[in-house]
Amino acid sequence: MTGRRPDWMHPAFRLIEGEESFGWKELAALPVPAGGIIQADRPSRVLAAVAAAEAAGQGLLLARGVPDANARDADCQPGQGFSVTLESSGTTGTPKRLRHDFARLRGRLRGVADEGARWLLTYDPGAFAGLQVMLTAAAAGALLVAVPRGSAAGERPAGGLVAELAQMARRHAVTHVSGTPSFWRAFLMALGEAELPLDAVTLGGEAADQPLLDRLAERFPRARLRHIYASTEAGALFAVADGRAGFPAAWLDDAPDGLALRIADGVLEVRSPRAAADAVDRQGWLSTGDLVERQGDRLLFAGRLDGLVNVGGVKVSPEAVERRLLAVDGVADAAVVAVPSPITGHLLTATIVPIPGADEAALRTALRAVSADLPPAARPRALTFAEHIPLSAAGKKSRKGAS
Repeated sequence: MTGRRPDWMHPAFRLIEGEESFGWKELAALPVPAGGIIQADRPSRVLAAVAAAEAAGQGLLLARGVPDANARDADCQPGQGFSVTLESSGTTGTPKRLRHDFARLRGRLRGVADEGARWLLTYDPGAFAGLQVMLTAAAAGALLVAVPRGSAAGERPAGGLVAELAQMARRHAVTHVSGTPSFWRAFLMALGEAELPLDAVTLGGEAADQPLLDRLAERFPRARLRHIYASTEAGALFAVADGRAGFPAAWLDDAPDGLALRIADGVLEVRSPRAAADAVDRQGWLSTGDLVERQGDRLLFAGRLDGLVNVGGVKVSPEAVERRLLAVDGVADAAVVAVPSPITGHLLTATIVPIPGADEAALRTALRAVSADLPPAARPRALTFAEHIPLSAAGKKSRKGAS
């Protein structure tokens, strides 16, 4: 691909991908198709492919895995115009494909030049969040630091990618990091006591819990701390920057950034100018599938509707139970999942990552105590201690198989 630098890419933008370095000249020289389906395994390939598809006026599908040689997508056929189709993470089920107009993808990017920023790409390059980070860095003329994934990523030991990202962050003195809460817990452990000059700490992709927000504020006191609510279907919705979990209940009446929010049967619904056109109903509303509960002046996320599991006839949310365990002193990370049971259909089990030096016996007692007032169906029946929680390519805890 050769051609003019796209207007969304600042001339000062640079990408460091492992040991390689790319500016527009190097990206333009990459052999990528002008539209169609590509494997979104490297940020260099994704950025070059987006630029080529835009220049050709063709649709582009960013495949999260190896594309089927015979695969076809209606939004990528010649004559359909430029758009970007993304695949959802499939955390709790089969991934979905959502087509986005490029202007909507860039709807919340401020585009303010910040040539001194050094971003770390923690998300899958083919994910909505990953594309947002790459476009933000490109528009700002920042340096983007990434670890190549590709087929080799699957061969890393669990936690290996986070360790590599921590190493790259220290090596290049990154200033801006955006990642899932699960990533941040693993990242903090990988960093240890190492200094990192962060100016911005952003969380997204999962619900941000208060203990983690407090840990990040203490660890990086000079950094701007915010958590973002977005999805492949809904696009970028809103950011919360007051250091508190959830979002203000007042936003149900007066939401920011051109949004409308409402709750239907405990599920958050949104109307947004940035949502994928084929994901909304006739009135423009989209069900996020996220359960919310009101606590005082706050609305807190309580798990996914499609993540509820049936335990002896009672629907329980593993994420809500997990949130309790994460609040226990001495817990660095936790994962609550459902396992089959011949008697109750499912049971909940918990994997706990203790902070270094924690007394496991005392921690086990504290975890049992914090779960004691939960309904019996919501109490984890087994507690296992581990050194890390495996994460998906999207940086999330996989909950596939729960039903």
